[in-house]
Amino acid sequence: MCQKAIYPGTFDPVTYGHIDVIKRAVRLFGEVVVAVAQNPAKDTLFSIKERVALLEEALKDVAGAQVVAFSGLFVTFARRQKAAIVIRGLRMLSDFEYEFQMALTNRKLDDSIETIFLMPSESYSYVSSKLLKEAGSLGADLAVFVPPCVEKALKKKFKAQ
Repeated sequence: MCQKAIYPGTFDPVTYGHIDVIKRAVRLFGEVVVAVAQNPAKDTLFSIKERVALLEEALKDVAGAQVVAFSGLFVTFARRQKAAIVIRGLRMLSDFEYEFQMALTNRKLDDSIETIFLMPSESYSYVSSKLLKEAGSLGADLAVFVPPCVEKALKKKFKAQ
């Protein structure tokens, strides 16, 4: 095991693809901080508090994963966490350009932070939170894509709308 890694994201909502990446990262690094981003520029379905709670429930049996909310500049958060590794998930080639740009920007801001790209299992490579929210809002069964707590929370959100 190397050192503490951080897996940042919006996680709106967390999917089995995210969980797959988190488990892979824990196997590699032993300790992974799952950093839930609070970004006022993003219009999220779930509040920061809800996203943290859903992740905590979904990861309750994953030793080595810790869920923390953060806002502001990621490299500042990483320094506070004393972590020099950031995990980013790559599902498809289309993710690479954005993720590569973000990794280079983070490196320019703090060259002590390294980005590691992890791919989820092929069975989750097409799953995105955005697509799931759209399908869920139209009544799709999301049980194969998200943990039961997330499926329940999504149904409750969509029923209220």
